[in-house]
Amino acid sequence: MHVTKSYQGLKDKYRNIVVGLGNFDGVHIGHQRLITEVVSTAKNIGGTAVILTFDPHPLSVLAPNNNPPKLLTQQGKEKMIGRLGVDAIISVPFNLEFAKMTPEEFIEKVLYEQLAAKVVVVGYNYTFGNKGAGNADTLKSKAEKYKYQVKIIPPVKIGDQVISSTLIRRYLMEGDVTEATKYLGHPPFVEGIVVSGDRRGNTIGFPTANLNLDQEQLVPAKGVYSVHVVVDEDTFLGVANIGIKPTFNGAGGKTNLEVHLLDFSGDLYGKNITVKFIRRLRSEQRFSSVHELVSQIKNDIKEAQADRM
Repeated sequence: MHVTKSYQGLKDKYRNIVVGLGNFDGVHIGHQRLITEVVSTAKNIGGTAVILTFDPHPLSVLAPNNNPPKLLTQQGKEKMIGRLGVDAIISVPFNLEFAKMTPEEFIEKVLYEQLAAKVVVVGYNYTFGNKGAGNADTLKSKAEKYKYQVKIIPPVKIGDQVISSTLIRRYLMEGDVTEATKYLGHPPFVEGIVVSGDRRGNTIGFPTANLNLDQEQLVPAKGVYSVHVVVDEDTFLGVANIGIKPTFNGAGGKTNLEVHLLDFSGDLYGKNITVKFIRRLRSEQRFSSVHELVSQIKNDIKEAQADRM
């Protein structure tokens, strides 16, 4: 899979481009439905499956105060999309100049002149162009003029609930990673570099890896979670804590993520690891003594054993 920031001249590099448009935050089940449609359509016409998205999110430029926290880092998003079989991802740098482009200018200058798109695939609620004036109907109305077909993906539901990134953010902010997983189609996860912490876990018998997180990415609510941790392509069961460690820091500590890996021995410092949240075990709490904390950690580990792969 090829990742690029420029759409210039891609019609000369790829044949019969089928392009999916969207932000794809979280790459949830609805997004997966759209992306697999892009891939299957490209195969059917002997073409190239391309996803065009933006980095950063347009709202971070146009309305920073209303910009939602990301469900995935840009790198994480690209990895997830790549696993679905696309040939190329265009992560267009979004800025105020690009935002001024009208819907027809986007269709003409990007989809037609630079991509020569044969098929354009969008979600039912997709908007584009200056002030979001363009939508799926706009694309359909210009299809004959600019020589492409349009495929519109209807709402994807579980039961009566339409899947959306907004819904998934709500579940994560409530700490309900089980429900979030149902709509994502994969466990919510974070990636980060293991950094040096206060090493207090070593002193009580439960060494932990502290992650240096992307501050723009949404992590689940404070609490203790059963997790699967990927280290160098191997996966380990673990127990993670998101919070301020109130037993030691009181109420004013900084929120961080630390994870204790079961059945692992070795040095993690400086490694990039992935923490997948499987289930919330309990809320974060303050203990009256280290002995009481250690007893609870043992109980957490015992409960997490049920989530072995």
